[in-house]
Amino acid sequence: MAAGEQDDNKTYIVLVNDEEQYSFWLKDLPIPAGWRHTGQEGTKQQCGEYVQKVWTDMRPLSLRKKMGQATVS
Repeated sequence: MAAGEQDDNKTYIVLVNDEEQYSFWLKDLPIPAGWRHTGQEGTKQQCGEYVQKVWTDMRPLSLRKKMGQATVS
């Protein structure tokens, strides 16, 4: 964990876009256009652990579809 992150007591939410790319965002900020809440929230570490668990293929959805390897959600 980077310096200063140990004291980070903010709540974050995990966002996903239409390309199935993930990010975490401060809960108190408006969700940017093109992103939606996954339902996951917590500390930065908890959100990071969730993203590592669910984002197993870093390729954008459109590329996976083009390559014929899209997984069914």
